[in-house]
Amino acid sequence: MEIKNFMRKITIKISAIFALILLMVFLQSQNIYSQQQKLAQTGMKFLNVSLDARATAFGDAITSLETNSSAMFYNPAGMARFEGIADVSLGQTKWIADITYYNASVAFAPFEGDYGVFGFSFVSVDYGDFFGTIRADNEQGYLDVGTFSPTAIAFGFGYAKSLSEKFAVGGNVKYVRQSLGTSIVGNVVQNPLTAGFASGTTQDNELDVLAFDFGVIYKTGFKSLNIGMSVRNFSREVQYKEEGFQLPLIFQIGTSFNFSDLLELDKNEHSILVTADANHPRDFPEQILFGFEYTFMNMLSLRGGYSAPNDERDITAGVGLKQNIQGLNLGIDYSYTDFGIFNSVHRITINFAY
Repeated sequence: MEIKNFMRKITIKISAIFALILLMVFLQSQNIYSQQQKLAQTGMKFLNVSLDARATAFGDAITSLETNSSAMFYNPAGMARFEGIADVSLGQTKWIADITYYNASVAFAPFEGDYGVFGFSFVSVDYGDFFGTIRADNEQGYLDVGTFSPTAIAFGFGYAKSLSEKFAVGGNVKYVRQSLGTSIVGNVVQNPLTAGFASGTTQDNELDVLAFDFGVIYKTGFKSLNIGMSVRNFSREVQYKEEGFQLPLIFQIGTSFNFSDLLELDKNEHSILVTADANHPRDFPEQILFGFEYTFMNMLSLRGGYSAPNDERDITAGVGLKQNIQGLNLGIDYSYTDFGIFNSVHRITINFAY
């Protein structure tokens, strides 16, 4: 009994400390935001793009959901109670302007999860090739300098732990790197053999930084009602050459509830999950997010989501399939996002869990 009381006190203290850290981070972001509003002025915006197909179909309103290794992209506390030993998610996002995102996440819970859940995440962006030019005093007004290919990657290490039956915490540390390609500096030489082509001394335009994510999930005890909170992309200010900028810091809080509890339905046959989040990004007005998922026989899921305000995106939809094959859980999720004047965005995620 004494050991149990001691562990309970330790749990409460750790929870209070973690909640205090989240509050301090949020207040700091609010202070920065109030001093100088940098609407649409943050850098490394690829960190803001939602990658998981299930999460996107929810309208990104998944802060309070307990999921799998993909939780590291939203709220790392969400993987604290994933069932099994290991989980792997692989995804691709066909973004606007022919940009493609690739993502992967792995989580494992050694010793039956007694020491928490460890995870790794990876994001890579393929922007394609661009034609480079510089201004010139000629008939065309410019000189060609060849092509360049911007890149962006993020590697993350995550950890989540269920501190009690109701409270779970999690965090990520991410190495983020972005390259805008090379540029010509100093004296520019025009090649007489190739009209309009220039060469000269080049320099790389790349930047890297460490960023941190924090999250908590609290099970209220009233049926399936959960509350979650997360802070993502917290880091120091960085700069390319002379221009400094912040990463796209996001504070998000949300709740979820399975209405099958009120309807007294068997969740293995019919699950009706509803979520709602409030989103406070550093460089955009506050947003309200809503999500819905109906699952039949714990196998087929239909999803929908809505978020506002947005410039182009508002409604999302998706579908998911799950199947257990001799202890190996296989899942595939797809989501569709109408992006207004841009091309529609398609995401697909494959999940393996054991």
